[in-house]
Order: sequence, then C-alpha cells, then structure tokens
Amino acid sequence: MKLASLKQGRDGQLVVVSKDLTRYAEATHIAPTLQAALDDWDLVAPKLAALANDVEIGSVPTKRFHEHDCESPLPRAYQWADGSAYINHVELVRKARGAEVPESFYSDPLMYQGGSDSFLGPRDNIPLGDKAWGLDFEAEVCVVTGDVPMGIDAKSALDQVKLIMICNDVSLRGLIPNELAKGFGFFQSKPSSAFSPVAVTPDELGDAWKDGKLHLPMLSTYNGKPFGKPECDVDMTFDFGTLVAHAAKTRPLCAGTIIGSGTISNRDPDGGAGKPVADGGLGYSCIAEIRMIETIRDGKPATSFMDIGDNIRIEVKDKAGHTVFGAIEQDVVKA
Repeated sequence: MKLASLKQGRDGQLVVVSKDLTRYAEATHIAPTLQAALDDWDLVAPKLAALANDVEIGSVPTKRFHEHDCESPLPRAYQWADGSAYINHVELVRKARGAEVPESFYSDPLMYQGGSDSFLGPRDNIPLGDKAWGLDFEAEVCVVTGDVPMGIDAKSALDQVKLIMICNDVSLRGLIPNELAKGFGFFQSKPSSAFSPVAVTPDELGDAWKDGKLHLPMLSTYNGKPFGKPECDVDMTFDFGTLVAHAAKTRPLCAGTIIGSGTISNRDPDGGAGKPVADGGLGYSCIAEIRMIETIRDGKPATSFMDIGDNIRIEVKDKAGHTVFGAIEQDVVKA
C-alpha cells in the first residue's frame, strides 16, 4: 500500500493513496497520523491495507490526489539517521582531497544523526540564506522502521522495515569542512530534508525490493536536464538490514525512525568514476560528486552549487515507467 500525509497541523493527515497516485481515501478513522499508525503497526496496518484494497476496487469514496498537497510522509520524526552505503561516493570524497579510505569503512557503515524536527514537504521550496553556504541536493532511498530492539542482527532488522521512501537530503557543502573540523559532526550544514509524497510498503514494490535494497534507478533532473540515473542496488555496500542493525547496536529504535542510504552512487562500467548523463553515463545524485570528479581530473571543480531560482526533481520510476513514490520537486528561494 501507499500512504501519504496531507498538509494539516504539525503531523499531517493520514491518507491511503491508489497505486497509480491519482486518488486517495482519508484514513483518520484508522489512525490520525502516520506516526500514530507506526506506533501500533501490527494492529493498524491490516486495516490500512484493507482500505487500500477498497480504494483500488472503487468501493470507498476517494478524492483526487495532488502531490503538492503533501507534507513529507512523516512531517517530523523521532529520529532521522543517515548512512553512507555507497562506498564509491566516499572514495571520491577522499580521493578529491588526497586521502585514503580507511579499511574499516568497507565493513563498518558511516552514519550521522540528522535533524528530524522539521522536514520540508516534497514540493516545498528550499530556503537559502547565503550562496556561499554551497547548497546541494542528495538523492537517497530511506526506510521507516517499527520498534527495533537494541542489538538486533541485520537479517532480523529487515523485518522491521515498514515503509520505503526517497529523500532529498539537503546539504550546505560550504559549511561542512569547518563544522567537521570541530570534531562534533554535522549540524548547521544539514538543514531540513524533504521526502517523497508517499511512503510505500515493501510488498507493494514486489521484485523491486529484494535483499534489503531497492532495485530501480534514482532519477534526478536539475534545472530541467537529466542529472543522474544510477541504479539504487548497484554498488550499495551496506543493505538496509545492515544499516538498521548498525543504528540499533547500542540503543533501541522507536517506531517511526527513518534510516537513509546516503547519496546513490555508481561506478562507471570500466570501474572508474561515473560519467555525466550528457556523456552517456549514469550521472550523479548530488552536485558534490561531479565537483569531486572535476577536481580529481582537472585540479578544481567547474560545476557550481545551487542558487536562487534553481530547481531539482528527484523520482523513482518502475520498469513500466510509472512513478513509484511520487516526485520530490523543489525550487531554491531566498530565505
């Protein structure tokens, strides 16, 4: 089934959306918000699934679904932890500044705890205070968990993946170096992220969800031009079971925890850095990656970060070309 949160109050109004994202039925008689549904998932999910079936067969009243009316599925969450599952991205970051990748990075996932108190809606503008901050988008896959016990193993952790979304993990690259140099991690350099209009249950994805990975391409369109189309399952060093288990190593995770994959990044078929879409490659899921490749190749980056008036669209389509989660599409505006 596919679930969304319409703009209403702080936590949105829960609705069940048709498979083709054209219609919805209100679900507040089952659970007022998505977080409320996740808090009692075993009881609530079958009722939502039954409503989803009724929506498909037309046996309940529905309204026209508009992605612009949506908050992120969880407008705010108890926890948002973002990993870096694509080692190709990490390797490029390190190589661009002349550093080696520690061996542990290939067996122990990177992860940071992001701000989760104020997510942007999938069609909300991205406010930018200063171009020097280096605004960038990051196209990612995310999962939403149920209650995860501390010390869970990776295989069992996959059973706690209740929903799947995509994300624009907004980053301010110009603020990151000085912030990390303090030794305390990201804060100002990671403003509010945005998530897809709908969250999807694993069973809804069929063969596209397998082994804890999404087996579809991540499509990024920047200012109307194709920017990236890497495959989400390819070059993913750590599957979502591993990422969830990593997050739960020393603490339980409460229902509604969001775990991100990090920037989707594929190597070129020859094993080298990926090529731009315009050059026949799979492109990139963030501006920083092409800047790193330019730095490695030419000694300095040529591609600018985002500015006022720029537009980013992030979407996943199935093999038939139909949108799966709806689209994140955002304009950059002056804060």
